[in-house]
Amino acid sequence: MPARVATPRLRPPVDPKRDHVSGARDGPVTLVEYGDFECPHCRAAHAGVIRLRDERLTGQVRYVFRHLPNRGAHPHAEVAAEASECAAAQGRFWEMHDRLFTSQETLDRETLVRMAAGLELDVERFARELDDHRYAPRVQEDLASAQLSGARATPTFYVDGRRYDGPWDEESLVDTMRKPLGWRLRLLAEQFAGLSMSSGILMLLGVVAALVWANSPWRDSYERLWAIPLTLGAGSHVLTMSLKAWVNDGLIVIFFLVVSLEIRREVTVGAIATPRKAALPIAAAIGGMVAPALIYLAFNAGGGAAHGWGVPMGTDTAFALGLLALLGPRVPLSLRAFVAAAAIADDMGSIAVIALFYTEHIVLASLGAALLLWLLALAMNRARVYAALPYAVIGVLLWLAVLYAGVHPTLAGVLLAFAIPTRSAPSPAALLGQTQSLLQSVEAPPVGEVTAGSYRAAVEALESVVERLLSPAQRLARTLQPWSAYVVLPLFAFANSGIELQAHARDFLEPVSLGIILGLLLGKPLGITAGAWIATRLGLATRPDDVAWAQVAGAGALCGIGFTMAFFIADLTFSDAGTLALTKLSVLAASGAAALAGSAALAVRYARWKRRVEEAAEARDRRAGA
Repeated sequence: MPARVATPRLRPPVDPKRDHVSGARDGPVTLVEYGDFECPHCRAAHAGVIRLRDERLTGQVRYVFRHLPNRGAHPHAEVAAEASECAAAQGRFWEMHDRLFTSQETLDRETLVRMAAGLELDVERFARELDDHRYAPRVQEDLASAQLSGARATPTFYVDGRRYDGPWDEESLVDTMRKPLGWRLRLLAEQFAGLSMSSGILMLLGVVAALVWANSPWRDSYERLWAIPLTLGAGSHVLTMSLKAWVNDGLIVIFFLVVSLEIRREVTVGAIATPRKAALPIAAAIGGMVAPALIYLAFNAGGGAAHGWGVPMGTDTAFALGLLALLGPRVPLSLRAFVAAAAIADDMGSIAVIALFYTEHIVLASLGAALLLWLLALAMNRARVYAALPYAVIGVLLWLAVLYAGVHPTLAGVLLAFAIPTRSAPSPAALLGQTQSLLQSVEAPPVGEVTAGSYRAAVEALESVVERLLSPAQRLARTLQPWSAYVVLPLFAFANSGIELQAHARDFLEPVSLGIILGLLLGKPLGITAGAWIATRLGLATRPDDVAWAQVAGAGALCGIGFTMAFFIADLTFSDAGTLALTKLSVLAASGAAALAGSAALAVRYARWKRRVEEAAEARDRRAGA
């Protein structure tokens, strides 16, 4: 499951020697704006920013302006930015800045020269430097920094180095910069969620907490906790399961729903949307599933544990992608994209394996009811029913039907994901026009005055416009992803990792343990590398130019972190408590070793590449000196 994207930070940070700074130069809050002098939205925000700097937060705000001229939409924006730099060369940047934003004239050359004269600048020097584009490189530097900082529109604000994505109105900015407790808590939450391993960290904490508790004198209380019966329903229609079963058969469905929504997106418009794009990661994923299963069967074929071959097949996407992100420049972007696509394909394979090979005692009547409910959801999709409530009701009924059918309830999440409707891309021009019209109706109504009713109607219409920008499937994935990453998966880890270490660590030489450990540690990198190599040799796919086979193998080793999928299939496979505990302990050991081995392999490969680049540069310098 993809990690949540961190809120972009300002790059490079504010430098008083380079940047244009006004207000309190040593103020506790720094507000940076990327703006465009011809942008009407920047002009609308300008007055509020100035009031905030000079009146409401006097002495508290250090205001910095950087250029982000939109050449396509505003033909004079770039020359206006250069004009402000020409004025800055004569010590009058902020006067020109304010004049440009308040001007009602077209910002062509003649107007800019008149403004310079009005500010009593050296007009001849100003015009010469403007015509020579003397300060164009300075504007280009700001454009480059905007791209690095994740500024894509104007205005874009940064508060204390972090992009501010909230409302631009004055009150919202004041609340943000005064940093009340609620804002600080939200910022801390966003910072944690932005960590590439945030979900993995919580899962790891769940594992550690469960292991400590299960190996303490209070182990019995851990077992009693998860055995507590929980009943949901009303009257005679009730369902009773243990707390652990509600996690493993209920909450985990949210995880599979989110994963399936992501799979659907990737198949539709993502990294595996076309056969050519899909060939390399799918071939790698197939190899990465077959090889571990074969290694496991080599140790367990013919034995009572042979049906556990699915345990070492899956990859924990959150951990693998999180570690790749932590490795930073040691991992090319194309390799990260390859691993992400392969992990999605791996998830598809794992779901298919669970549905086909780990389902017993099917109740056909309940399965038929589940099929009818799914067909109803598809019919609603076909009829363009976009409201969330009908799908939520069908989702609960579908889960119950699948549960009573004897099929694992995760299938309900998968089926529902492929019934949630998507929409064709919205028309930006039409929605922009509607938004502007609605805002105008509030600011200057064509008839009568603004009343509470008309204001509320405009706000509701704006909400519907915003809602149109995302399809129901996208909204659902965005809503459920934090719950899946920060609640469901950590709870799953906590509920399933309570293993007595002393009782099972000595059994690592058992066939079950050897099959899992070697399947994840050796089978994953060998299978992924072999699958990708075969696909390229057959001409079905092309390996990225900046990715070596050694890096593919290193990334394959990281995919040996099984964890969530491995635990899940283990619970479906083994009923014997001792075998199940040994299986989970083996998965933990193999996943930890795979994380270390994959990270080390990628770091060593990067160090060798960097050394070769440095040696080549030194050789060029020697030849040049000779």
